Amino acid sequence: MSRRVYLDWAATAPLAQEALAAMQPYLCADMQELGVQANANSLHSSGRRAFAALEQARADLASCIGALRPEEVVFTSGATEANNAALSGIVAALQKRAVLRGEGSYVPHIVVSAIEHEAVLAPAKALEAQGCRISCVSPDSQGFIRPEALKALLCKDTALVSVQTANNEVGTIQPIKELADAAHSVGALFHTDAVQALGRMDLGLEAIGADAASFSAHKVGGPKGVGALYLRRTTPFDPLLRGGGQEMGKRSGTQDVCGAVGFAAAAQAACKGSAAQNHRLTALRDLLYHQLAQTGYARPTLDCAPGSTAHLPHIVHVLADGFESEVLILRLDLKGFEVSAGSACSTHSLEPSHVLRALNIPKKSALCSLRVSLGWATTQEDVEAFKEAFVASCEQGSLG
Repeated sequence: MSRRVYLDWAATAPLAQEALAAMQPYLCADMQELGVQANANSLHSSGRRAFAALEQARADLASCIGALRPEEVVFTSGATEANNAALSGIVAALQKRAVLRGEGSYVPHIVVSAIEHEAVLAPAKALEAQGCRISCVSPDSQGFIRPEALKALLCKDTALVSVQTANNEVGTIQPIKELADAAHSVGALFHTDAVQALGRMDLGLEAIGADAASFSAHKVGGPKGVGALYLRRTTPFDPLLRGGGQEMGKRSGTQDVCGAVGFAAAAQAACKGSAAQNHRLTALRDLLYHQLAQTGYARPTLDCAPGSTAHLPHIVHVLADGFESEVLILRLDLKGFEVSAGSACSTHSLEPSHVLRALNIPKKSALCSLRVSLGWATTQEDVEAFKEAFVASCEQGSLG
């Protein structure tokens, strides 16, 4: 196959034309454009131009995610930093508050879901090593975190709950408002990793009641190395990065104005066209699930009914029993199709995904998983050609 078909959009999306156009002045070496490339913290004219562009990007992104005020958006180097900052920063602020109130030793209880991205699970483990009490809420058999399951773990000492808006591997969309309400019922704060949800559903963070949320630019066609942390105006927070006091004192370091502008442009484009795009992708998702099941070589990891809005429109996750993920991925790659087994962050791990383990999928089957994720450039012809390539890959036989 001469043309390569990219089907790993959940790992990263190609740079959107809207983002490239918005970033172009910042990538030019022309001295006439120096003004937009200046440090946004400088007081001269060029600095003020850069600052204005940064603040416009902040306002545009705030509008996309349903934040009440632009200053609730803090630009970061990506969602990993945003997740780490959210957990560590909120807990540190709560601990500092307890000391100031003379409440003595304060051991906060934190609840995270068992199917979070490692960028949430790892800082949670670090906080546990520092003395915090950590609980994991498990999903049901279909990958959903039920409010009643969360409520069973909550107590008067629960300080923070973190649950993904939508899972990056199997695509389940969680009942975020109900989960946030449950956290608030015991006085806990609620954080959500909303990376996969941006541009694919109406977030409305203010209406949902989220106290913090994390985002990544490159998942929606923005540049890599840029993210954002939403912090509701009332959310206590102690900065993870200290220094010059940029980003309202919540994230020190000279801001990447070019990246922020590209992020905002990509997010706006994704959100503006989300209804039509999601309708198209849902149809392709359903078609691919149907076609792969018909091959006899794959079965859906979860029950995703046709037209389901409880699952992301762009993620197809199947188990190809008897065919190890790595073997299939490499065979498909040779045929011109680029897919993954799950999170790109754990590509080189020899262990099955922690998400699949949390769903109680046997290790033997979990090692045979395949995630196919779609995007704005994916066509029905791509999906049909992928099915044929998948069948041909399986017909080569297993190596086990």
